[in-house]
Amino acid sequence: MAGAPSSPLTTCVVNTSDGVPGAKIALSLHRLDTNLMIWTMIGVGTTNEDGCCPGLISQEAFVPGMYKLRFETGLYWERLGKTLFYPYVETVFTIQNPAQKFNLPLLMSPFSYSTHRGN
Repeated sequence: MAGAPSSPLTTCVVNTSDGVPGAKIALSLHRLDTNLMIWTMIGVGTTNEDGCCPGLISQEAFVPGMYKLRFETGLYWERLGKTLFYPYVETVFTIQNPAQKFNLPLLMSPFSYSTHRGN
């Protein structure tokens, strides 16, 4: 049996304060409509027990443009009973060559976060 096609865009979340994956974090993917200059939601997901959300978008739907990943980090920290500073994290990025693979990890604690382009 063949596996599902892989998504050209993936993300993983790491809770750096506890050294564990950021599991069960809701997130959404948006693309900027350059005619209207508004964000259009094109997908939603939740990180798995490994902190990853691999199936964000199909290769066919992944076109050049400006994208935004929104992570609902506040709900995650509240579930853990921790005080937080950032109720959500938004990462905006530009895709010029959608034939490439992109991984956008989020490293976070209740009071900081960092991201970068991985592959």
